[in-house]
Amino acid sequence: MSSENTPEGGGPPEQLALIRDTVRRAKPRTWRGAHLAEELPVARVVVDKGLLHLDRYYDYAVPVQMADSAQPGVRVRVRFGARMTAGGRREGGELHDGFVVERLAASDYPGALAPLAQVLSPEPVLSPALLRLSRTVADRYAGTLADVLQLAVPPRHAKAEAEPSPAPLPPPPAPAPGSWQRYPQGPEYLSALTAGLAPRAVWTALPGPDWPGEIARAVAAALAGGRGALVVLPDGRAVGRVDQALTALLGEGRHTVLTAELGPKERYRNWLSVSRGAVHAVIGTRAAVFAPVHDLGLLVVWSDGDSSHSDPRAPHPHVREVALLRAAEEGAGVLLGGLAMTVEAAQLLRTGWARPLAAERATVRQAAPRVRTVEDADQARDAAAQAARLPTVAWQAAREALATGPVLVQVPRRGYAPRLACERCRTPARCRHCAGPLEAVAAGELRCAWCGVPEEDWHCAECGSFRLRAQVIGARRTAEELGKAFPGIPVRTSGRDAVLPTVPGEPALVVSTPGAEPVAEGGYAAALLLDGWALLTRADLRASEEALRLWLTAASLVRPAGEGGLVVVVAEPTARPVQALVRWDPAGHAELELAERAELGFPPVSRMATVTGTPSAVADLLGVARLPEGTDLLGPVPLPPLRGQEQERALLRVRPGQGGALAAALKAAQVARVALRGAEPVKVRVDPTDIG
Repeated sequence: MSSENTPEGGGPPEQLALIRDTVRRAKPRTWRGAHLAEELPVARVVVDKGLLHLDRYYDYAVPVQMADSAQPGVRVRVRFGARMTAGGRREGGELHDGFVVERLAASDYPGALAPLAQVLSPEPVLSPALLRLSRTVADRYAGTLADVLQLAVPPRHAKAEAEPSPAPLPPPPAPAPGSWQRYPQGPEYLSALTAGLAPRAVWTALPGPDWPGEIARAVAAALAGGRGALVVLPDGRAVGRVDQALTALLGEGRHTVLTAELGPKERYRNWLSVSRGAVHAVIGTRAAVFAPVHDLGLLVVWSDGDSSHSDPRAPHPHVREVALLRAAEEGAGVLLGGLAMTVEAAQLLRTGWARPLAAERATVRQAAPRVRTVEDADQARDAAAQAARLPTVAWQAAREALATGPVLVQVPRRGYAPRLACERCRTPARCRHCAGPLEAVAAGELRCAWCGVPEEDWHCAECGSFRLRAQVIGARRTAEELGKAFPGIPVRTSGRDAVLPTVPGEPALVVSTPGAEPVAEGGYAAALLLDGWALLTRADLRASEEALRLWLTAASLVRPAGEGGLVVVVAEPTARPVQALVRWDPAGHAELELAERAELGFPPVSRMATVTGTPSAVADLLGVARLPEGTDLLGPVPLPPLRGQEQERALLRVRPGQGGALAAALKAAQVARVALRGAEPVKVRVDPTDIG
């Protein structure tokens, strides 16, 4: 039978080290009929069962025929849950995949050990560094090691494994600074990478088409210094742009791509080339952050505010946080870059963990397009261009720009849920108890979406108004309306059903949802950002930050102001994100957002977790959990029913430095509830990205 060898949940590193150093005096006993390996006859295995109460290592006996192949890091199959009869035969149990994490001379388990059932492959795919990182990520997010390993190690493909990997290439020469010269600290940052150092920077990229080439030069600098590089991007289109830039700069064979679109065989083949040390540079999407790059010297995360960087699968790790954990563990440099800046990046700058990497204001003004604002209230009063659902200013800008090139029209997705705000000054309506967002539950009734406390006498703290607004303008017929307003002009659409990577530089209207904007050859002549309050009034803590990020992403595709590029944004001109867009100042916006969150106790200044389930299950878990001292409980509040069952959610908030204790407490409470048969499931999420 397998044995438990670590404390619940795997235990902190110091406990694991103590257990590993324990002297094991007894030779392992095994079930009848198994002949054991003469040396190191015990294999410690992590079993692929993502259950919290089974999140530990298990000892198995190594049969003599597997003595050479069952090495640390390889995939194996083991029988889990079997029992030994009085006659020494096994009974029951199911076969499960797993990984050997180490070989031992003896086991602490007093009973007989079950033998390994099969070595699936002699390929060592789980390195000690990847195992440590996966364990750290699992503990941070109150998850299991098995769940994290499913994200970190791709499924095996036998044919790809049988193919030889290419021979590694020598380091390339140090690259020239190129467009990095536009940033005062840019050449110095590249020089530090070439020297083998580990500089950490938050990079505010200039608008325009140069950022893929700048990432490529940073990767080349790390390779020139004899170290590896890893770039994580939010989607396949961004990966394609950086892939082209790296190939143009370094040629073929210097890097590899890891994305789900490649298919299982090619993706595993590329992953093996990295694991075997044949390739030292990787670019890819979310799961690539775990890629086993040898001697990692640089970690690049592009657009860390994009929701694609948060994994939808348990335990929901975020690429930025995994990258920071890995950089600290492996001594790698960090380049946290984007056109916008998140509050988490601003906090890294405030604490001094990273240095800013930004251009001078004169350079920013030279690279950015001109931005004009139109108050959304003017659109309802404007009868000059009702057919196109555009204010006169936007309609005229589009008509003039179409004479020289394509025009981008960004329309928010349908289904955005607006956040309540003051009708007069647009200040978000917040709860007086916990500062959470207010929501309408019935005619004239308000309630906090976080703590559930009703608000009976709301008025705006800024202007004193008693009137609220929640506005979302549909975009279903935008393309048809624009086609009628601009006869003879081609109208192209890019969105969820079909995303265009590029469009020609000829006159056309390109209607796109946020994040799906295609790149135009030579840049767009103009961009129209419609229905701004559909983004700004979303019921999300990150509404302002996300609106600015989406606007900057679209506006960066427009030609510079010196070439006639113009952006028209339809939103309240005095709103903070709108003013940041006009000034092209994402760093200043992030600093103000961080200061406001610090005042209100919001992440990242605090750490949060959500507990979601039926009312009885949520109450049960909260009753069992030994939460850190000073934990704030917000809620529970009701949610829409799930499969006919009532649902509610509670928010837990702790001070900085208590995030690990909160995750450990929630995980221990989940394990305790599993021990009670019949306990209803509860979904726990640490550091959720969508705190509404």
